[in-house]
Amino acid sequence: MRLPRLPAGTRWGTFPTTADTGLWARSPTLDGLLSGLGTGLFAVMTDLRRIRPTERREVRARARDIPGLAVGLLSELIVLEQTEEFVARRVMVRSRVRPSPSLVAEVYGERWSQERHDRRKEVKAVTLHRLEVTLDPPVARVILDI
Repeated sequence: MRLPRLPAGTRWGTFPTTADTGLWARSPTLDGLLSGLGTGLFAVMTDLRRIRPTERREVRARARDIPGLAVGLLSELIVLEQTEEFVARRVMVRSRVRPSPSLVAEVYGERWSQERHDRRKEVKAVTLHRLEVTLDPPVARVILDI
């Protein structure tokens, strides 16, 4: 399966917090920002280079606002990992802001394999504590409950 490319300039990483893990992303577009957050979530969980993009899943989310949409996306991806043991190498988001924020994410990856995938951290949930999402420029910071 051919892996789609993230928008140019899309980046993600982690930042230190007291007991949990912080995840940040930035991109020139909202879709790139959300795609970066989703892909970064799986990078917190395991080494993305070891994931083969042999399957595609779809997740959807709706919210009242853009920060809620980011939390909704990450929460759906955590459920996907926990219920189907599916890990993703890439998350590609198509969002709509009007009439109300919603998104469809294509998730490229495979089922967890203990032989090939290293468990870095188990992410239990996304917290609302210190949640930051801005659109000008598109930047996000979230705290992951591990």
